[in-house]
Amino acid sequence: MDLSITTQTFQTINKGYNRVFKPGKLSIGLVAPIENYANGPVPELQQHIERIQLAEQLGFAAVWLRDVPFNVPSFGDAGQLFDPFVYLGMLSAMTNEIALGASSIVLPLRHPAHVAKAAASADALSNGRLILGVASGDRPDEYPALNQCFETRSADFRASYDYIRSMSRSSPALSNHYGNLAGDIDMLPKPTAGKLPLLITGASQQSSGWIAQHGDGWMLYPRENQLQAQIINKWRAEVAAAGRPAQPVMQPLYIDLVEDPQATPQPIHLGYRLGVGQLHAHLKNLQSIGVNHVALNLRFNNADIKTTLHCLADEILPDFSHYSGTI
Repeated sequence: MDLSITTQTFQTINKGYNRVFKPGKLSIGLVAPIENYANGPVPELQQHIERIQLAEQLGFAAVWLRDVPFNVPSFGDAGQLFDPFVYLGMLSAMTNEIALGASSIVLPLRHPAHVAKAAASADALSNGRLILGVASGDRPDEYPALNQCFETRSADFRASYDYIRSMSRSSPALSNHYGNLAGDIDMLPKPTAGKLPLLITGASQQSSGWIAQHGDGWMLYPRENQLQAQIINKWRAEVAAAGRPAQPVMQPLYIDLVEDPQATPQPIHLGYRLGVGQLHAHLKNLQSIGVNHVALNLRFNNADIKTTLHCLADEILPDFSHYSGTI
């Protein structure tokens, strides 16, 4: 059964989730910081808010923040520097419609009560625009720095996930190694839609069956299209077998957009150096295999960033609709 294009509808959660994910369609977002910092791990963050506001004005579906608590030399990327929840709070006030995504919060490194409280706060402050990606973490250096065990991150991820889910309920009752809740206290605010949209990143040390049963979507890493299609179809079959509604798939893509629109794609880290015409064709292929959202990363983009954003808005966004209706 080919589930890469589905006539099913995705569940309705909040405004951000509903804006970004449409069955059989692909929308385009951007990874923050929206700048070139190819020569080192630390971005300058010049005009970072203005660029996100421009992205919103141009019609990009979402902006994505990463959880990088430490600048780990072997990882080679300090991300957007700011704590993602603090930054989400600022962006909630500085933008109006663009979805605000985290890709992804490393659950074993934070207490789930703090994640649940911060995420629900960002969701409320942004009027329901938060999409929360969650992960088990892949940088071993960070675990001893926070006195956490790298080897138990699989079980810790599941326990944290359950705790966060329970916080959406009134006066939750839950008991695991993160804490004991007897149903006599509550956590506020609640998410705007009654639950947070939680997307699982990669495997997060879990089985594909667990991800199919629990996630509100799946964040994959870029792969060759044929393999990506196989992975998506297998997982969507597992989602259907679990009796759940169809779930969206997204992935990042690093690009270095060159002047010749038909320049042949050349591999770079997790993406391509290519022309905008070839990027358009690649995104169409991703849409055809069932990818619902691509978050473009401009870290290695050599062209002027503002010029690139306008080029993407003119040549890419019109064919990759992300929203229809009233926000």
